[in-house]
Amino acid sequence: MTVPQDHTERRVVVTGPPRRAHRASGYYRPRTEIDEQTTLGHTYVRSLMRTQLRAALTVFAILGLLVGPLPLLFAAMPDARRLEWAVLGFGLYAPLVLLARWYVRRAERNERDFVRLVEDR
Repeated sequence: MTVPQDHTERRVVVTGPPRRAHRASGYYRPRTEIDEQTTLGHTYVRSLMRTQLRAALTVFAILGLLVGPLPLLFAAMPDARRLEWAVLGFGLYAPLVLLARWYVRRAERNERDFVRLVEDR
């Protein structure tokens, strides 16, 4: 085994991730803000939750306006049992499906917009 006499002949290879990542000035990552649970990250998540809540309350209000007056309508027409079943069984089905579809599409769009905001550009 020969020992090199000159120190320039030795090579040391250091592998591994850098210990500190330097941020470019003016650049920030929203995903990092969310992961580190900073105030800005909390604001991003709260904004998403607020838009999802707004969509849910809109659906709830429309549902209340659609279904809420039915007992009054049925009470005004006491001899119309078949009409009640027709309205409940068939008349509400299509609006409920459309309302559910709208809600799911809106929630997915909100989430897509949030991911687009958070993802690296």
